[in-house]
Amino acid sequence: MFLTSLITKVDQTNVHCHFSKITREKRSVALGQRGNFRGCTIWLTGLSCARKSSIVYALEEYIVNKGLSAYCLDDDNIQCGLNKNLGCSNDDRVENSRRIAEVSKLFADAGFMCIVSHSSSILEDRHNARQLHENAQLPFIEVFINIDTLYESSKNPDLSIDTNIVSSEKAIEMILNKLAEHKIISPILVYPVRELLMCDQRRSESLEQFPQMDKFDITSLDLQWVQVLSEGWATPLTGFMRETEYLQCLHFGCLMKGHIENQTIPIVLPCSSIDKERLKSNSMIALCYNEKFIAIIKSPEFFEHRKEERCARTFGTTDIHHPYIKMIMESGDWLIGGDLEVVERIRWNDGLDQYRLTPIELRQHFRDLQMIQISLFPLTSACTCTCPTSGFISADAVFAFQLRNPIHNGHSLLMQTTRNLLIEQNFQNPVLLLHPLGGWTKDDDVPIHVRIAQYQAFLKEDPDDRLNRSRTVLAIFPSPVCYAGPTEVQWHAKTRMVAGANFYIVGRDPAGIPHPSNKSKDLYEPTHGSRVLTMAPGLNQLHILPFKVAAYHRPSKTMMFYDPSKHEEFDFISGSRMRNIARTGQQPPDGFMLSAGWNVLASYYQSLTVGS
Repeated sequence: MFLTSLITKVDQTNVHCHFSKITREKRSVALGQRGNFRGCTIWLTGLSCARKSSIVYALEEYIVNKGLSAYCLDDDNIQCGLNKNLGCSNDDRVENSRRIAEVSKLFADAGFMCIVSHSSSILEDRHNARQLHENAQLPFIEVFINIDTLYESSKNPDLSIDTNIVSSEKAIEMILNKLAEHKIISPILVYPVRELLMCDQRRSESLEQFPQMDKFDITSLDLQWVQVLSEGWATPLTGFMRETEYLQCLHFGCLMKGHIENQTIPIVLPCSSIDKERLKSNSMIALCYNEKFIAIIKSPEFFEHRKEERCARTFGTTDIHHPYIKMIMESGDWLIGGDLEVVERIRWNDGLDQYRLTPIELRQHFRDLQMIQISLFPLTSACTCTCPTSGFISADAVFAFQLRNPIHNGHSLLMQTTRNLLIEQNFQNPVLLLHPLGGWTKDDDVPIHVRIAQYQAFLKEDPDDRLNRSRTVLAIFPSPVCYAGPTEVQWHAKTRMVAGANFYIVGRDPAGIPHPSNKSKDLYEPTHGSRVLTMAPGLNQLHILPFKVAAYHRPSKTMMFYDPSKHEEFDFISGSRMRNIARTGQQPPDGFMLSAGWNVLASYYQSLTVGS
C-alpha cells in the first residue's frame, strides 16, 4: 500500500521516454527477416457483424504461415483485458482507442504486422492513431469494412472493402496487395500460385520475334520441368534457378524471397560448353522441343554445373547407378538460369492431358466458398456436370495422397482411415486429392497411363466405395521423380500445399529407392521422410499425416495395419514382387487388390511378355 501511494506521488516531470539501442534492422534479423523491417499496423474498422474479426484472424494466419510475424488485436478481446475498466462514455471511448493505438504501435515497433479490429467510428480517434504511428515512422494502413453513414469517413482511407460483395479470401488478397504496395511484404506473398504463361498479346509478339532469336533445344525431362514451372507448382520461382536461388536450394533447402519458401529440389536447365559460348551474350533465348517453340528465357545467367556437389547434397550419394544421378552426370557442364515465359500450356497429347490439372484449377475446385463438383472423372472446365457419380459438396479439408505405384487395398485402408480421422476432427466434407506422379520415372516403374487406368478401375468397380468416389479428385502431378528420399518428399509436400491441400499423407520410405550398389537394402532410412516433413521449414500450412505400414494379413486375407507382435501373420508384398506376379500370369493373394484393378495391371505386364 505504501509503495502504491508513493508511486502516485512521483513528480511526472521525472518520467522520461527512453529509446532502445536496438535498431529496427537488428530486430528484423532476430525475427528471421534478414534485415527487412515489416513493422506496421493494419487498422480494420467497421460496425459489428461486418466480418472484421474473421478477416483479421484469417489474415494473421496467412501471414504467420508464410513465416512472418503478425499479431491480431481484436476489440472484444482488449475490452476483456487491457480496457476492461472502461465504459461507454465519450471519454472512455477516446481512451479505448488511444490504448489500442499505443499497443499496436509497440507491436509494430517490435517488427510485427499488427492487425487491429476496432469499431472506431470517430474520425479524430483514427486520425490520432495514424498520427501516433507516423510520428514513430511506422506504416499505418486504414481499412474500412462495410462503412455506412454512422461513420465519420476519412477522406482517403487506404482501402475500403464491402464484404457484402467481396469474399473474405478476396478481402485478404486486397489487404496483402496494399501491404505489397507499401513494400512491407513481397508481391510474391499476395498470390499463392504464380503461373509463367504468356498472355495473348505477349504470345503474338514472341511468335513474331521467334525467327530472329537464338534457340536452345531442350530434352523431354527439361520440358517436364518447364511444365512444372509454368503451371506454378514451384511458386515463387519465376524460371529456371539462377545461381543464388540454386545455392539457397542446395545448402538451405529453401528460397529466401523476403520470407522462407521450402524448395529442396534444384530446378535447373543444363547446357553444354558449346551452347554456353554460343548463347552467353543473348538477352533472350528461345527454348524449343522437337522443333516447336516452347518458351523464352529472359536475362539468362550461366553458371558452372558442379554435378558431384549437386548429387551429394541432393541425394546423399554420387553413385552413378542411381537413375537420376546418371542423367545429371550425363548432362551439360553449365546451367542456364533466368526468368521463364512459356508460350502456351504444355500438352502431351497422350490421352491424359485432362487429368493434368494445374494448381489454380485444383484450388478452384477446393475453394471453401464455392460448391464444387467432385467426380471420379477428371474435373475440367468442359465438364457438363452430368456424370452419374457426381455430386455437389463444400470441401472444408483437402488431404493429398501421392503414389507412383498401383493402388492396393492397403492404400485404400490408409485413405479411408485418414478420411475418418478428419471427420472425427469435425471436418464435414474432407476431399481426397489422389495425385500420382506423372513425370519421368525409372524404367521398371508402372507407366502413368497404366496407373491411371488402374486407379479408374478401382474407383469405378469397388463395391464398397472405400475411396468415396464422390469425394475424390483424381489428377496427375507433372513433376519428374528424382528418388531423393527425405529431400524430395519436401518438394512433393510443398507442391500439394501450392495446389490447395492442407493435409498430406506420407508413408514408408517416400521418394525412396533401393541402394544403387546393394539392392538388398534401402538407400534412405524408411522413417526419415515422414520425420523430416514434420520439421521442414516453409510447410506451415500443411498438416503432415504419417501412417502405419499396411501389410497382407494371412489369417484374415485382408490388408491390415502391421502389428509387430503378430509379425509371423503378415506378408509384405513389395512392388517388385507384385510386378513379378502380374508378369508371370499368377494371381495375388485374395484381399490384396481389387480384381478390376489387378486385371489392368496384369494385362499390361502380360502384353510386355508377349511382345518380348
